[in-house]
Amino acid sequence: MDISLQINGKSERLSVEPGVTLLDALRERLDVTGPKKGCDRGQCGACTVHVGGRPVLACLTLAATVREPVTTVEGLASGDDLHPVQQAFVDQDALQCGFCTSGQIMSAVAAVEQDVPDVREFMSGNLCRCSAYPNIVAAVDQVRGADASV
Repeated sequence: MDISLQINGKSERLSVEPGVTLLDALRERLDVTGPKKGCDRGQCGACTVHVGGRPVLACLTLAATVREPVTTVEGLASGDDLHPVQQAFVDQDALQCGFCTSGQIMSAVAAVEQDVPDVREFMSGNLCRCSAYPNIVAAVDQVRGADASV
């Protein structure tokens, strides 16, 4: 089936089988490699992207069902200027091996935008094998402290 996707502000048309996930369409068909294929079961959060501004697990979302704009970690920065959450992850050393980082950042952006009171609970679906959780929370706190409207 032929589908149209809006990815990081760019329109993309592609032909996919009905069962192709958004994650596979992004990584294998569109060369958008920020979202990672971790568990491929919706249990780790490494594939988190925003669809219509909401965080979703791309490995559980069928590409053919997506009607709203998709934002991946690649779409957060403005040129060479990192998104405030991306910069906070660097500042707070909120990454180690980096495998989960894109999903963590996408969930953190949603937590900041939604002014979620319990960041740890909100992001509990994003697993980090390196246990950088205190630094991830510190990164969210940094962004909230710098500008509550981000």
